Amino acid sequence: MNESVVILGQGIIGLCSAWYASQRGFEVTVIDRQPLAQNGCSFGNAGMIVPSHFVPLAAPGMVALGLKWMWNPESPFYIKPRLSGDLIGWALKFWQAATPAHVKRSAPVLRDLNLASRACYEELAALPQMEFGLMKKGLLMLCRTGHALEEEGEGAEKARALGVPAEVLDEAGTAALDPGARFSITGSVYYPRDCHLSPDRFMAALVADCQARGVRFLTGREVTGWSREGGRLRAVQTNQGEVEGGQFVLAGGAWSGEAIRPLGLRLPMQAGKGYSLTLPQPRQLPQICSILTEARVAVTPMQGRLRVGGTMEIAGLNTTISPRRVQGIIRSLPDYYPEFGPEDFEGIEPWVGLRPCSPDGMPYLGRTGAADNLIVATGHSMMGLSLGPVTGQIVGRLLDGDAPGHPLELLSPDRYASR
Repeated sequence: MNESVVILGQGIIGLCSAWYASQRGFEVTVIDRQPLAQNGCSFGNAGMIVPSHFVPLAAPGMVALGLKWMWNPESPFYIKPRLSGDLIGWALKFWQAATPAHVKRSAPVLRDLNLASRACYEELAALPQMEFGLMKKGLLMLCRTGHALEEEGEGAEKARALGVPAEVLDEAGTAALDPGARFSITGSVYYPRDCHLSPDRFMAALVADCQARGVRFLTGREVTGWSREGGRLRAVQTNQGEVEGGQFVLAGGAWSGEAIRPLGLRLPMQAGKGYSLTLPQPRQLPQICSILTEARVAVTPMQGRLRVGGTMEIAGLNTTISPRRVQGIIRSLPDYYPEFGPEDFEGIEPWVGLRPCSPDGMPYLGRTGAADNLIVATGHSMMGLSLGPVTGQIVGRLLDGDAPGHPLELLSPDRYASR
């Protein structure tokens, strides 16, 4: 048996890290502020595995788009103005990172991680105890306007140049791919390598298998500090006492920056609030997941249900629901799928989750100079579920002292340490 590992966070990243660590024989303890299998960021998301998403959030044009959308309470992207040094610093770093050079450096890394994670999902889905509804049917980027289709077509060219298959379709071609759905669009871009699943089922399967392997879950515990011995961590302090470990993994999602602050590591992070609504018996059930391009809304079929989600609201660590933003999501669906109307969402409670967003749109992944025995795995923004398994696989390798299998220079948790 290898040394003990303490993982902070039971979201998709923490659970995947726990699963791969237990596979390697580590004695694993998972700590989280919420009760086990509760409504964290991973549970209610769109459930998409997206090799097509190789462009980081910090990309050219996003700053101008964000400024434009700030004045629309139903817009897909919103930064709530507030007097916060952390927010101002994050926004400045976001602006500095939103360059073509950053995208060019980052795209191959995100592509390779997403493709590797897709392969991990296929391996996991083949295990008898891991049934979570993996559907390998691709993704449609639905476009209402010719301008949007032209822009998405340029994205498809970049995808193909990176070895990611993509096909530009007109409305008839889109309908032929998903004949059970009726569209009101100009066309779409189809990414056949993308997949989707039911995130709650995947999380439940991970928890059950981890428990069967002896992983211990300590829930309802807030991290309050750390105990050190020289350059190493001895224990993490919580509101219910210390938890000792040989190695530690920080996978606390949007709360990671606060948890690591006592160690002196600057981990710029903002919580990107997202919403979703799930129709239990939709009047029409598309078979292929889609993104409503102009609205920035995701639509995913999940074992007879239909999940509709979106928005990126930078408003601090709170889960307050903005009815106007929920209405923006509801109003967008009939524009692309005309069978639906706002009345379909009557009585449906919106879900809200906080995505951990780094300023350059790249995850924080790897060992850190803050402590010799600490691994950071957070900041995945909207790609947490997509990158969960490969992140867990990399964490397992690092815990064992193996090579990570992927270049981690652009993902270093220390990349903002001296800035």
